[in-house]
Amino acid sequence: MTDLASIDLDFVELGATGIQTSELQFGTWRFGRETQEGNVEIDEQRGTELLSAYEQAGGRYIDTADIYGGGQAETWIGDWLEDRDRERFTIASKIYWQTRDGDPNSRGTNRKNIRHRIDTLLDRLGTEYVDVLYIHRWDDATGARELMRTLNGLVEAGKVHYLGASTLRPNAWKVVKANQIARREGWEPFTVLQPRYNLADREIEGDYLEMARREDLAVCPWSPLGQGFLTGKYSREDGLTGESRAAESDRFRENYLTEANFDLHEELDAVAEAVGATPAQTALAWLMHRDGVTAPIVGARTVAQLEENLGAATIELSDEQVARLTEAKPGPYAGL
Repeated sequence: MTDLASIDLDFVELGATGIQTSELQFGTWRFGRETQEGNVEIDEQRGTELLSAYEQAGGRYIDTADIYGGGQAETWIGDWLEDRDRERFTIASKIYWQTRDGDPNSRGTNRKNIRHRIDTLLDRLGTEYVDVLYIHRWDDATGARELMRTLNGLVEAGKVHYLGASTLRPNAWKVVKANQIARREGWEPFTVLQPRYNLADREIEGDYLEMARREDLAVCPWSPLGQGFLTGKYSREDGLTGESRAAESDRFRENYLTEANFDLHEELDAVAEAVGATPAQTALAWLMHRDGVTAPIVGARTVAQLEENLGAATIELSDEQVARLTEAKPGPYAGL
């Protein structure tokens, strides 16, 4: 097992922003998250341990959102940052989802909501600015010109450095349109994208990645381990017919617990054994080798899991091994 002392994460360019980002970013979506059983996945103490472990490995990019843990994730990050040099870290957050019951204006990317949300999340983080502000989803109720003008105002006010768009694969053309408007008006465009992408989820290959390349946008994928499927926690027998199916959502079973994905996992296991790594590390290393990918976002429930995931930065895959994994389950635009 890789330990933190042997990891020293490199920095990579964050698209056209001009700043450097850790080659593996740390995601905090489990911070303060309540399970269906009413338990908290990661409490403040565990969250602080994870942040410190990431820092020890050389990590400097922390990804969060104002809805994670009902805002607790941002508060815990802010408390953790109090004893550190804020300028040494890149902090990203997201806005969109409704935050106040009965108030339709507390959802989406209308100007009223954005301006309120940025002030609230900055208070929780205890900082004067976020480095990257993502729109968590596209809001068709707000026009692209209105959206970009409002976001540009946050940049000009010094509350935000760069703009990002998360989970918008079907709306790739809307990002392009918004950026065209922003550049024509001299406003800040989107420079970072955050889509789902992993060995099993290949939907962004082709048109989306080509759009990102043409627009010179950084691509920082979430769910790089397919919600845990690529870690090897599911056997083919249990995954297809056994007890584990009852414990997962219908959506997870349909997306991951399939014959095609277990065939893929056999190839992943074989390559992992060949390079002396775990399946999780190998899946992350494959993603880090993909053309157009800037830095995957990794999460973990425990420090041990985080150590394993960050260990992917120490794994070298040959061109043949990368191709073997890529071809194990071709994407929707195979050959591009």
